[in-house]
Amino acid sequence: MSTIEVTSPFDGKVVGSVPFTDVEGVQRAIDTAYEKFLDKDNWIPKHKRIEILENLMNIMSSQVEELTILCASEGGKPYMDSKVEIQRAINGVKIAIEQIGQIEGQEIAMGHTASSANRMAYTMKEPIGVVAAISAFNHPFNLAIHQVIPAIAVGCPVIIRPATQTPMSAVKLVELLKEAGLPDGWAQAVVCDRAGGELLVTSPKTAFFTFIGSGPVGWYLNSKASPGTRSALEHGGVAPVIVEPDADIEAMIPDLGKGGFYHAGQVCVSVQRIFVHESIADDIANRLADYAKNLVVGDQLDPKTEVGPLINHNEVNRVEEWVNEAVEKGGKILTGGKRISDSLYEPTVIVNPSDDAIISQKEIFGPVVVVYSYKTLDEAINRANQLDVSFQAAVFTKNIDTALKAVKRLNGTAVMVNDHTAFRVDWMPFGGAKTSGLGLGGIPDSMHEMQNQKLMVIKSPSL
Repeated sequence: MSTIEVTSPFDGKVVGSVPFTDVEGVQRAIDTAYEKFLDKDNWIPKHKRIEILENLMNIMSSQVEELTILCASEGGKPYMDSKVEIQRAINGVKIAIEQIGQIEGQEIAMGHTASSANRMAYTMKEPIGVVAAISAFNHPFNLAIHQVIPAIAVGCPVIIRPATQTPMSAVKLVELLKEAGLPDGWAQAVVCDRAGGELLVTSPKTAFFTFIGSGPVGWYLNSKASPGTRSALEHGGVAPVIVEPDADIEAMIPDLGKGGFYHAGQVCVSVQRIFVHESIADDIANRLADYAKNLVVGDQLDPKTEVGPLINHNEVNRVEEWVNEAVEKGGKILTGGKRISDSLYEPTVIVNPSDDAIISQKEIFGPVVVVYSYKTLDEAINRANQLDVSFQAAVFTKNIDTALKAVKRLNGTAVMVNDHTAFRVDWMPFGGAKTSGLGLGGIPDSMHEMQNQKLMVIKSPSL
């Protein structure tokens, strides 16, 4: 079996290697998972799933430092944030364990019509079948947790295809599951090319696929899925924020800064478009610029680093091109605007580029936030809603009526009031609408999506 080397986004040094799976190997993985699902007599019972996941929590908790370095090394997320990612991952397993006890059906009323007399009916939940998980690079361990652990929790065999830039975390998770007692074949990691990934989704043996990544790829795969295969897609959102004149500025600046520059902006709900009332727009923009200037940028493994590298050099080139184009279209750079190296880009604040600039229309996925001034709340909402995306949005105000109006009118599956758009806890529903995605993530909702409902109707003359 061939292998691929994994390199650090910061300096290109090799940080590990993983086996590479060809298309034939992917097919074997699918066949293995499907055989596990068909063998209903040997499905893993709930109490055994709980035992395995509890073991996994204990193993991960004993390896926080090692897993943090693994995750940071391949993904480029700063050490301090990668440690939080591992701690979140451990808590994600805990959430799944708690949810297993809440898998339940309900009684369906019978007997209240003549046609339903002498009957009782109950629903129950069953695993949907083989789950295929196509994952992204930006949170390599926690995304694997969110896609793999819900499947195991509800009793589905699962195959994960991690991003080829960051495959080690997903491979490690599968290894840890086996160490925790998961039988062979129930969780597999395949590091493969696009043809292998497409096979995972299009195979008639796949019952459900979860995809985290770019919109064009996700919608393409969704269109190729076999009849009956269900899906959950998570794409980007070009997140909008509205700041009203009565906002608590002192409290808001650190939130906006963290939401915009966390993981160098490589987050699907990262703060990007900030619409600020014209009476305070200059003040907010300058404060954000001061915040950005003081961020420590560098090697993700340095504990002091707050903003690490972009995932590859091409992304630095693209961000640079988009920023330059924004300046050509009227934008003013208050801070940043230049590459530091082939892998690092300065945290950047831009003011008032035109609405047709690329940076005003597409997800930058880089350490760049844009501030736009507006005159009225209705104008801000209309501009925030002008794109074909709908994910998380935010409004900052002390006025409850303003907040409720923004929540009602903003295109978003979640609207944060007085918090940044990148806020997330792992038990809340999480997912986009319109071009931003389909279905819901979050541990409980993913478990729900990975199950089928079955109805049992009992007829008896004694009822």
